[in-house]
Amino acid sequence: MTMLYRPFGRTGEMVSILGFGCMRLPIVDGRPDRIDVPLATEMLRYAIEHGVNYVDTAYPYHGASFDAPGTSESFVGEALSGGYRDRVLVATKLPPWLVKSRTDMDGLLAGQLERLRSGCVDCYLLHGLKEESWTGLAGLGVCEFLDAAKADGRIRYAGFSYHDEPQCFAPIVDGYDWDFCQIQYNYMDTDYQAGAAGLAYAAEKGLGVVVMEPLKGGRLAGPAPEPVQALWEKAPVKRTPAEWALRFVWNDPRVSLLLSGMSTMEQVIDNVHLAAGGEAGSLSPQELDLIGQVRAAYRARTVVDCTACRYCMPCPQGIDIPGVFAAINNACLYDALEVELRGYDVDVKAGHTARASECSECGQCEAACPQQLPVIEEMAKASRILDRPQTPVDVGVAGG
Repeated sequence: MTMLYRPFGRTGEMVSILGFGCMRLPIVDGRPDRIDVPLATEMLRYAIEHGVNYVDTAYPYHGASFDAPGTSESFVGEALSGGYRDRVLVATKLPPWLVKSRTDMDGLLAGQLERLRSGCVDCYLLHGLKEESWTGLAGLGVCEFLDAAKADGRIRYAGFSYHDEPQCFAPIVDGYDWDFCQIQYNYMDTDYQAGAAGLAYAAEKGLGVVVMEPLKGGRLAGPAPEPVQALWEKAPVKRTPAEWALRFVWNDPRVSLLLSGMSTMEQVIDNVHLAAGGEAGSLSPQELDLIGQVRAAYRARTVVDCTACRYCMPCPQGIDIPGVFAAINNACLYDALEVELRGYDVDVKAGHTARASECSECGQCEAACPQQLPVIEEMAKASRILDRPQTPVDVGVAGG
């Protein structure tokens, strides 16, 4: 296995086409803030030893709320000790929702450097930018902050991750001399948020392009529903659903790297292996057409377009919003309503989630959702399916 590398925009860096995302690390006792440190460390170091040189974390990852740092940054700082730190580019993100002044920016970065046990963040992003948050940060002097942090060595490269409508992307790209950007992109999301047009625009401007959610929160990793699997089986070259999805992103030479939020050692080993075959332009026109057919088949079945990023959490009512939506989607995608109902009931009784019917329609989730989902409306539909006697037709009602 030989890792492949690509230019990282105009920075002069060469980055592995597979980056290690630290948002979905293995956890203990079902608690997002309790990372399984021995296993996660083994996973991260295996990836680095096999050529991965880009590690992505953020202020809120593996935490209970956005008001206090999660445990992901501290984990990364610890796991990269013993010589691993010098072998990778470390990325983390400024949380705009906590920035009220120019001084806040310096204070937040100082805390991140301390947790990462480093004097420098290689790749520093403004987290989850939307038009409104970018305007607010710009007004508080974020451009001057980034210039100063680069000048004094606290950060090396400045970028942003993006979660807004397509038309808002280019003005942000043009608003600062960015080194790179991070966008959601996969074969289901070619016209979503930045999309293919944003990818092209950023690359044209010389930015490195980091792709997040290449597997759409794991939903494209399989097992595929029967209609989709039947399409995959038509291909002369047999690949797993995850490989098809990753190869689609890697096929575009304008993508510098994709991030995989790996939760098991098996996923790390598989993805490192797949990265050895992720050459740009390696998919044939016939294979790209097949992916288009799969896209259409999936779109006909998806109920709630949630990627389980958990930005909507915690819910004041105690509802595991991504968990509820995952149950609805899995019931539809895999024709497994009864299985999902049993799992949902177990989670409710164990206290892992309140029932969907307990939604108070406060709107906090919708304000935080980077996918801009109508969460209140979808939660009401989910309640009608999950919180009363079921018939198979109910899943169809939820998507209406």
